[in-house]
Parts: sequence; C-alpha cells; structure tokens
Amino acid sequence: MTSSGLRAAAALLLLCAATFAAAAELSDKLRDDSELSQSTAKSFRRLMPVRFYSQVEQNPIANATLTLRSCTIFVPTNEAFQRYKGSIHVLYHITTAAFSKEQLPKSVSSDMDGNPPLYITKNRNGDIYVNNARIIPSLSVEMTNREGKRQVMHIIDEVLQPLSVQKNAKDNINNPDAMQFLQMAEQLELNDFHLRTYRSQVTLAKKESVYQSPGAHTFLIPIDESFKLSARSGLVDAKVIDGHVIPNTVIFTAASQHDDPKTSAAFEDLLKVTVSFFKQKDGKMYVKSNTIVGDAKHREGVVLAEIVKANIPVQNGVVHLIHRPLMIIDTTVTDFLKENGENGALRKFYEVIMDNGGEVLDDITNLSEVTILAPSNDAWNASLIENLLRNRKKMREILNMHIIRDRLNVDKIRQKNANMIAQVPTVNNNTFLYFNVKGEGTDAVITVEGGGVNATIIQADVAQTNGYVHIIDRVLGVPHTTVLGKLESDPMMSDTYKMGQFSHFNDQLNNTQRRFTYFVPRDKGWQKTELDYPSAHKKLFMPDFSYHSKSILERHLAIADHVFTMKDLVQYSEQAGNVVLPTFRDSLQLRVEEEAGHLHDENASHEWTGYVIIWNYKKINVYRPDVECTNGIIHVIDYPLLEEKDVVVSGGSYLTESSICIILANLIMITVAKILN
Repeated sequence: MTSSGLRAAAALLLLCAATFAAAAELSDKLRDDSELSQSTAKSFRRLMPVRFYSQVEQNPIANATLTLRSCTIFVPTNEAFQRYKGSIHVLYHITTAAFSKEQLPKSVSSDMDGNPPLYITKNRNGDIYVNNARIIPSLSVEMTNREGKRQVMHIIDEVLQPLSVQKNAKDNINNPDAMQFLQMAEQLELNDFHLRTYRSQVTLAKKESVYQSPGAHTFLIPIDESFKLSARSGLVDAKVIDGHVIPNTVIFTAASQHDDPKTSAAFEDLLKVTVSFFKQKDGKMYVKSNTIVGDAKHREGVVLAEIVKANIPVQNGVVHLIHRPLMIIDTTVTDFLKENGENGALRKFYEVIMDNGGEVLDDITNLSEVTILAPSNDAWNASLIENLLRNRKKMREILNMHIIRDRLNVDKIRQKNANMIAQVPTVNNNTFLYFNVKGEGTDAVITVEGGGVNATIIQADVAQTNGYVHIIDRVLGVPHTTVLGKLESDPMMSDTYKMGQFSHFNDQLNNTQRRFTYFVPRDKGWQKTELDYPSAHKKLFMPDFSYHSKSILERHLAIADHVFTMKDLVQYSEQAGNVVLPTFRDSLQLRVEEEAGHLHDENASHEWTGYVIIWNYKKINVYRPDVECTNGIIHVIDYPLLEEKDVVVSGGSYLTESSICIILANLIMITVAKILN
C-alpha cells in the first residue's frame, strides 16, 4: 500500500473511532469505565461491578433497553455485590424512563415481569433511597444513546431484592398486593416463617380491603410463632389489624427515621395508635406501636416487636414480618423479659438475671405492679461491669436497683416531676431513683439517676399487664464518671458545680488517685439559704467572693484513702458520738443518724428510713445518699454546711476587684486633674 493509502486508512480508522466515541451508550459505560468523564472515571473504576455488567450482557431485554430506549438503571457497588448472596434480578434494577435524582417520582415501574414498582423515599438528611438502597449522590451519570434516547445511571449501595418466590411455586406470582402476599405466603421465600394465623384473623375480621388498598403503604405482619399464647389470636380484632398498617407511607428500614411516630390506620377519635421504627447498635431493627388513646378493649401503652424479615416489596407498598403482634398487651413483665431475653432487645439483661440464680426474676413475678428500668444490650458493654459480674451480691443489689414496686409510665413521671426531680424508691433497700424530664412533647428527654449513674430512657412505656418496662442506655449502680463529671452532669447539683468553677475548687475533683467524700448541697438547698441569709447567698455566687465560696466548699469535701458511705458514718457515730473527717484545710465534725419516717422532700408522698446529718446543732436531711463515682462518693444534702458569719465581710477588710478598679480610676483622674491645673 502506498503512503497516501496508509494515510487514508489511518484517517478512516480515526474517523470510526471518533464516531464510536461520540455514539457511546450507557451499555458502553457499564462495560468500560475508562470512557467516563475525567471527574468521575476513577470513582466508577473503583465502584462499577463487572458482575452486574455481565448480568446485563446475558439478558437480551436489558441489552435491548440500553440500545434502543430511554431508561434509568440502578447499579449496585462492588461492595454491595460482595454482601449479597441471592440471585441478581437485572430487570428489577431498570425502569424504562429517564429520571435524574431530582426527577424521581415516589415510585417507578421496574422492567421485571409484572412491572413491580420501585419505591423512592428520602430521609431527613435528604438522602434518596430506591427501596432499601441509597443512591450515592456524586456518582450519577446522564447521557444519550445512539437512538437519541436519554439514559441515567445511579449507583446504589445495595442490590435491589424483589419478592422472592419458591422454585416449586404453583402460581405465577410476580407483582402481588399485600393481600395476595398473605394468601400466597406458603409459596414465597420467607425464611420458613408462616403467616396462617394472622391471615385467618384478617379474613375473619373482613379486613382484606386494607391489604388490597391501592397506593403505597407499610404493612407489619406478625409471624405464626408470635401466637404461641393460644388466646392471643383472639385479640387480633379489626382495630388491631388497622394498627399494623401505616397508610400512604412507605418505610424501608434503611431510610426509616429512629423513633419517628407515624399515624397508623387505627387513628380516630376514640383510639389513637402510632407506629415507629428504631435500630439497635447490633443492627437489629424493631418496630413499636404506641396506643396513645385507648379504649375498653385496647389498653394504652407501647408494644415492642423485632422485625424478623424486612423490606419485602409488594404492589401497594412494603411488608415487614415481625415477631409479635402490635397493640396487644397480654403478657406480664416477666413474660416480656423472657420473650425478649432469648435473642432480643434485652438479651444481656436477662442473661445477667439468670446467671445470678434467677431469684430476681422470681421477685418480679411476685409483684402485682412493677416497673423495670431495663438496660439495653449495648449498656452492658461498659468495661467496669465485667469485674462486677462475678460479684453476685453486688450484682443482686444492682439488679434490684432497676426494679420499682409501682406502675410508672411517662405520664406519671411527668406528674411527679412537675415541682421537683421525681424521687422513687426501688426494691433495693434505701435506694432511690431520680427522674428528670427535659423538653416537651415528643422532644422530651427523660433521664434516671441511680447509684451515681445517669441513664437516658431510650424506649419508654413498653406496657405489660402488670406494669411497664423502660429501656435505658446505661446500667444503674455501676459508676462511670468522676466526682467532677457527676457534678457537672447532674441537674440537681448545678449550683454547687457553678460555685466550684469560678473558685477553681472543682479542679481537684477529677483526680483519680484520691478518694473523695463530698457532701453536695442540692440546688433547692442553696435556694433555702437565699431566704435565710439573703446577703450571704448573693455573695456566694459572685466571683469577687470566690475565696469565701471555696472555703465553704472545702468544708463539704472529705479527702482520705477510702470513701465514707452513710452506713459507715452511722456506725462511726454510734461508736464515738461524733465523726471527724479530714478535709483540705481542717476537719469536718458531724454526726449521722438514721431516722425512721424521714421525708426526703416536703412534697413527697412516701415515707421511708433516711439519714440525717447533725452539724453545729443543725439537722440536715440527706436527700440522696451514696452516689458512687469512680474516684469517690457524693451525698446530696438538703442544706449546705453554712452559717451567716461565713460570708460576713467588713467594709475595710476586703476589697473586691471591681472596688480596686474604681479606686484606681479615681486616683488616675485626680492625678490628671492636678497636672492640667
């Protein structure tokens, strides 16, 4: 071939290459990520799975769609393929219309047989989900194929899973609604879960229309195993069935908002039920119903259920299988602990109870009314707990600290907390829990303090026939913070903390090499001094008088090689009359007595044996004894160890910083005036 012929052939090859590049289609993008734009090429090279493209290549319908039609394709990442063990349904990842992220409607029809829908939802952060898969926002690509058809590719973090049918299924099942799902459940891949009992109750109550309703809803269906109690199925009436449906809202677990109540179909004037989702740190998903307004047949309270198989898409929404029916309150607290102790939300709490002989469970069973503050599974992971688990006597005390002989729901806690921090006795002798409510309505946070530990209620009002269970995020009675940390975080001790801050008295309280016994006046105690000694009280909270404040606080702090519990101090007082405790500058001399019928608060409704400190001929009630910390112990007292003379300052004996500044300013002005004259 001549040189001119070679040049012509080369030009032809270049022209063909340019034409091929100009007509690149979405299928080419899937095959070879090197043709992606400079900004996204590296990302797609890392994320684009070869396995998905191989599935596309083997599917003639998918190939035809990419070649000839507009489409949106949802492509899972390599990591998603590695996690996924089932069959890949390519056509379930394709819809034959092009949608950018902003254009995606609430649902789109997939290209799979029967055109089952894909549901598009958003969470509070603005993340967009296709069923349970999140669209990775920076990796979407839009282009036009050689037919001039617009095509969009979105990268997602999960493989999309349609409804799975057993291989030997008799019927052709490709896009059933929720009622058809119930009717054909035996032919579906449901991890050997059966739904016969609930299905029969739906039919008996003539509620098929609820599950046939067009639109996009969330259906919660209890499995047969949840009806072990023979009488339970009879409690599933029409209202209970409504309470298992969230109408006009599709909730897949990955996009669900933690503890965000949604109105169920059982929401009317005389009965109001909400449903919400939440996830534990171990990854398990739960759903709960909250009967806000009950009636004669449906009691108020929360029912908790684990989701045992999630995110099953149907023609009119999504189905989640749950391990027990919602709304039905038909078990005791003991039954609830057993049911959720095997492998549920309270597994570790139940294990500790049984490892300690099970007597605690017997005690709970014998109580006609009971409330349990049950630590979550994650709460037991604290390092200090491991050492205590072997001490059965201490663990028995700790477990008893979580038990209240009363039906105590959130409303009752609010009532108790109306005028003060609610104080409630536990079954552990002379041990009390202190509830505090911050905020209003659904934004309210309820904390409970016991044995030096401040825990937050993360699931409240789980109702049982004889009481309530509140799930908390810490184990009470196992200290995890120093004296300073406790002082800083406890709302009852804020005034003492503030006073110690501006006098730098608090600096020492983080020292873990020392053992402190701190008699801390609660805020209400300092308020009383304002009435008794108004002048002294005002000065105590002025930075200019920090020296006096520090001296007074030093009187309240004993420093030794061990701590002094209230029982210790009572015993020493009985032996010697007075107890002398070493403080920073001097010593603290007092006497401690137990006093039957002692009221911890003038507004309290219960009487019990408490402690009284006698100091300088004054009797001071101990409001909260033995608050344990990692480097000491706090006794919260009703009144400070204070006398009026402690903050009496003569006019000539003490000058505040502000007074000194004023005097200096006056001297300067006098000097300037003399110079000018």
